Amino acid sequence: MRSRRFGLSMGYLAAIVVLGVTVVPLLFVVLGGFRTNAQINSAPAGLPGPWVTDNYASVLGSGAFWTFLGNSALVAVIATAVAVGLGSMAGYALSRYHFKGREALYTLFTLGLLFPLTVATLPLYLWLRQLGMLETFWGVAIPEAAFSLPVTIVILRPFMHAIPGELEDAAVLDGATRLGFFWRILLPLSAPALTTVGVLAFVTSWNAYLLPLLVFNDSAHFTLPLGVATFQSQYSQDTARVLAFTALSMIPALAFFVLAERRIVGGLTGSVKG
Repeated sequence: MRSRRFGLSMGYLAAIVVLGVTVVPLLFVVLGGFRTNAQINSAPAGLPGPWVTDNYASVLGSGAFWTFLGNSALVAVIATAVAVGLGSMAGYALSRYHFKGREALYTLFTLGLLFPLTVATLPLYLWLRQLGMLETFWGVAIPEAAFSLPVTIVILRPFMHAIPGELEDAAVLDGATRLGFFWRILLPLSAPALTTVGVLAFVTSWNAYLLPLLVFNDSAHFTLPLGVATFQSQYSQDTARVLAFTALSMIPALAFFVLAERRIVGGLTGSVKG
């Protein structure tokens, strides 16, 4: 009992430490946007007093923020749709079909988890330039989807494999084709896993910085992470406004992640069981 209580106490302590490390910086950024530069300079870790909303109003009233936000949303939606669409088809083939080299192909996708974007920076840039995809949203979305495919397939394959084969046999007896079974039965049953990979692909694309930096030179095409860096350079002396811009840029991804948290856990649990 003592060892169990000690382990439980240490678990709570670790959770508190992790919560503090992750939440405190976020609170500093959000609260800093409600302060003036004079307040920040006099007490960097203090609370707003009085509370100032001019920084957030200034950012929300600028067209640049909404341009960056729209660009990020467009790229993230395209990357997520491509990653989930291709990943679900690949996961279906690798989980329900038996063919020579299936496990080797799955291992190849798994090895993609160990392949960072930084390694492919130069050849990827040259390839995109040859294809004429620089300064285009597709030039960012397609590579982001490609780098999201490994984790998408690794999650979807065991989840789809765990769906009983009797369902497929019954669907075939009822006249359904393999494509019909995939579209009408397998995808709806795989909704938790699809939501999981969709959220992961969306958040990864939303937070991407290096790839948009390689593809875009025109600030009108910048995504939100590039917009934050540009805003910080342009208003380096206005710390309060920079903090407000940064806080607003975090809200969409955090809200999306929080709303889909239960489905993420459900999808990962089903994947592990499979």
